[in-house]
Amino acid sequence: MGKTLIPPEPADIQEVALRDALEERYLAYALSTIMHRALPDARDGLKPVHRRILYGMRLLRLDPGTTPKKSAKIVGDVMGDFHPHGDQAI
Repeated sequence: MGKTLIPPEPADIQEVALRDALEERYLAYALSTIMHRALPDARDGLKPVHRRILYGMRLLRLDPGTTPKKSAKIVGDVMGDFHPHGDQAI
């Protein structure tokens, strides 16, 4: 069924202080989050969430010349279709 995990050899195991490991990994995660979600893309100046909203509006055929729609409709559609982890960023 599943793959059999082979434990590492004792010579391959390095002891690392928990505090040091957590600091290093949290810093890497925070930097990754900032680079991929919080900073606008240099090509178009948009964050990923803004790009999702514009794409959702395009799917709803919302153009400057069409009748206005409630923002809750747009945000709800984007949240349901393209934003898998809640509504904090929207």
